[in-house]
Amino acid sequence: MTSLRVQIGILGVVLLAGGLAPSTAHATPAPAPSPTVEERRLDQAVPQEILRRSGFDDVAPEFARALADAHSYPQARRVVERRGSALWRRAVDRAQGRGPARGDLSRDDDRPLYWARLGMTRQVRAWEPGFRVSERQRAALLDVLERSSRGQTDIRYPGRGVRRILVTGFDPFTLDRDIRISNPSGASALALDGTVIETAEGPARVETAVFPVRWDDFAAGTVERTLRPYLPKVDLFTTVSQGRVGRFDVERTNGAWRGGFPDNENVSRTGTVPVTDPASQPQWTTTTLPSAAIVAADTGRFPVYDHTEVTEIPAGGGDPVVRADGPTAGSTARAGGGGNYLSNEIAYRATLLRDRLGLHDTLPGGHVHTPVLEFGAGNTTEVTDPEFVRNRVDIIDQVRAIVTVAADASFRG
Repeated sequence: MTSLRVQIGILGVVLLAGGLAPSTAHATPAPAPSPTVEERRLDQAVPQEILRRSGFDDVAPEFARALADAHSYPQARRVVERRGSALWRRAVDRAQGRGPARGDLSRDDDRPLYWARLGMTRQVRAWEPGFRVSERQRAALLDVLERSSRGQTDIRYPGRGVRRILVTGFDPFTLDRDIRISNPSGASALALDGTVIETAEGPARVETAVFPVRWDDFAAGTVERTLRPYLPKVDLFTTVSQGRVGRFDVERTNGAWRGGFPDNENVSRTGTVPVTDPASQPQWTTTTLPSAAIVAADTGRFPVYDHTEVTEIPAGGGDPVVRADGPTAGSTARAGGGGNYLSNEIAYRATLLRDRLGLHDTLPGGHVHTPVLEFGAGNTTEVTDPEFVRNRVDIIDQVRAIVTVAADASFRG
């Protein structure tokens, strides 16, 4: 009997403690995270003007309303995925002349996609639903939004009889220097996505995706995750980014080094490019694009170079040395032909993935740098001008021509 009373007493204490403990179902949700550096730039006048003059100023508000109507996490995820993919398709359609322009900015402009996406990601961070969302779940929603709105989940190729080409571009960057900046590589991706080019060996379907200018996204494997399913299936690929003034460059060699220039989050990273299996990581990778054919062809008004320069630390140590004709045996990378920023890194990662998949000798692939997209003389405040539009359209047309020449030369071989 004494033992029974003790057991009942213990049970009462346990029940009392359980009653006083907060219920997991009613736990206070984690506070919504603050906007990122990129998202905070949205409040400036130029991004708002770009959104308004492209008709993309409705994207974030409509997305916020759809998200507010979600009554569960799975439902919210479906909203994010559908709306992200719809933003990518809307930007592609606008660039390719389908549907209304909804504004007076030229259709070739890549900036509406960039700023509208940031409006959506900011809404996901600020979202406070009536049900609990963990930090991990919110991060997963942001990941789904990033991938779907960049075309990374929209890569679709037809069946047999059509060659397959994959092209990638980038977001605008150096926005604290000039927030009006556009990136012609991203504009080219929008213009080429889903198009068919005619080659000497028949039609080829081009699919594209756009990547962020953020060191940490690259370290997390966004390039490999996007490209790995497709490299074994495509016939040619090229990563594209904005490079030097007044010229195109086909970059011969890519280096395994991050030079530390700040990204769009104002984050700096310096050191060896972080990849899986670093023990087998080479200091250099090379293009397998048909550089000679591309350089020799008349692809447009900008000159095109087979760019072979790198910066290395020679075998045995010492100071970095610029080599005009590529790296020497046993050297350590400090800059590839495309420098040591994220354009070099996407080229390095894509070509390293090609090689690790055993495709070096069979898959033409590499990196192309476009000219810097410049505003017209004297324009230091306006978001667009006729020369700016002409330069972007000409760069897009020349990217298309370069891809066509590369395909012709590769497929004939």
